[in-house]
Amino acid sequence: MHTTLTLRALASLTLPLTLSAQAAVLTVQPGTSVQAAVIQAKPGDTIRVMPGVYRETVFIDKENITLQGVVVNGQWPVMDGGGKLNDGILASGHRVTIQKLWVKGYKGNGIMTQGANNYKILDNYVDGGFYGIFPQFGKNGLIARNRITRVEDAGIYVGMSDNADIIANEAWGNVIGIEAENSRDVLIEGNYTHDNASGMTITLIPGLPVKDAARTWVRNNFIINNNGKNFAPPSSAAANTPSGTGVVLVAVKDTALEGNIITGNRSTAVLTTDHATFGMANDPKVDPFPANLAILDNHFADNGNKPAPGFNDLLKAAGVRRADLVATGKERDSCITYPESITSIGTKRWKTCEPGRTTSAIKTAMLPEPVQSPALTLEQKGRLTYLAVCTGCHAYNTQLHGPSMLAVKALYQGNPEGLAKFAANPTRKRKDFAEMPNQDYLGADVLKAVANYILNDLKN
Repeated sequence: MHTTLTLRALASLTLPLTLSAQAAVLTVQPGTSVQAAVIQAKPGDTIRVMPGVYRETVFIDKENITLQGVVVNGQWPVMDGGGKLNDGILASGHRVTIQKLWVKGYKGNGIMTQGANNYKILDNYVDGGFYGIFPQFGKNGLIARNRITRVEDAGIYVGMSDNADIIANEAWGNVIGIEAENSRDVLIEGNYTHDNASGMTITLIPGLPVKDAARTWVRNNFIINNNGKNFAPPSSAAANTPSGTGVVLVAVKDTALEGNIITGNRSTAVLTTDHATFGMANDPKVDPFPANLAILDNHFADNGNKPAPGFNDLLKAAGVRRADLVATGKERDSCITYPESITSIGTKRWKTCEPGRTTSAIKTAMLPEPVQSPALTLEQKGRLTYLAVCTGCHAYNTQLHGPSMLAVKALYQGNPEGLAKFAANPTRKRKDFAEMPNQDYLGADVLKAVANYILNDLKN
């Protein structure tokens, strides 16, 4: 009896505590601010955004927040940058979910995560911007069922990330539909990329902190009629992406294409290349050659029938009129299933894949458990912010989208205050580079820590 009464007493004491700790649902109505709700929210809360137009940038720097749009009778909540604001939604908090929002009219990023782990970006519609959906320097993420169009670089751009699933998205009318850059363990499956300049690119860019790109599985996608104009700004690395290409593989390792339907791409279905052939700078810490590529049992049809001028010259030199697979530069240990079933050039070193080779045992690239994300010191935040924010546009010794970090270091050496002040409210100094967005949302202390890291500690 005493034990029973004690347990009941404990239950009566703990029940109010449990209820008070329950996650809240905050509702945002038209005419109010989504960012104000984020400021009010606590970890575990859900912010529900009702249909209407919201002209603001939202920055989520808290963990375990769900930002969820509510669609009523076909009416969406619309985040509208009006062609003036740079970013739609930025998230640096871990375990953030961004779902069911229409994001349009932003000059920079539609939806971006910055060093966030265990993120989910689901069911959104992104129209316009430089990057559509852009997870940067994060681990264990899911990008699924989104629709992205009219983006100047990549509709979905996974940068320097690990363990990401890109599933069942549609990307059209962009320069690049889907890109994984300097990333490891990425599954790209069940997507529909069409009418971009290039359907998908898997790349290793020199001069970035992550020095490899490996284990990407491109599987069961529809990659169709990617013949659009490349309208990337001239300063962008994407400006070199050839139009009319289904899939472009640049210096990547351990990458497989399987079960894809790749049709109607006028230059070629698949292009593989190394850094020198693709016109990229040398990075002594990077292996510039692709290796262990596998082209497994894909469906190729009606590719290469109207190649871009550069491809025409290449094909003529090889003595062919068209090719499904164009392999340029050097690569090693690569293979094709049924090589006699496709037209290819540059594949003399390629082998026939062993019978039965498949990626079907790989169900997901995500980790079975969430990544643990410990608290950081201010100095650590400076380094992480450089990796998660700055490297989206700046490489160490080459031009990515903005000037190299070597140029920045030379300009501001000994003046971290000046660099932090410029990053907070930049002015355009050179017309041949894209306009740098304000980074004042990061806060003065973090910007100073970033500046100190760049000027005093950053190396290639």
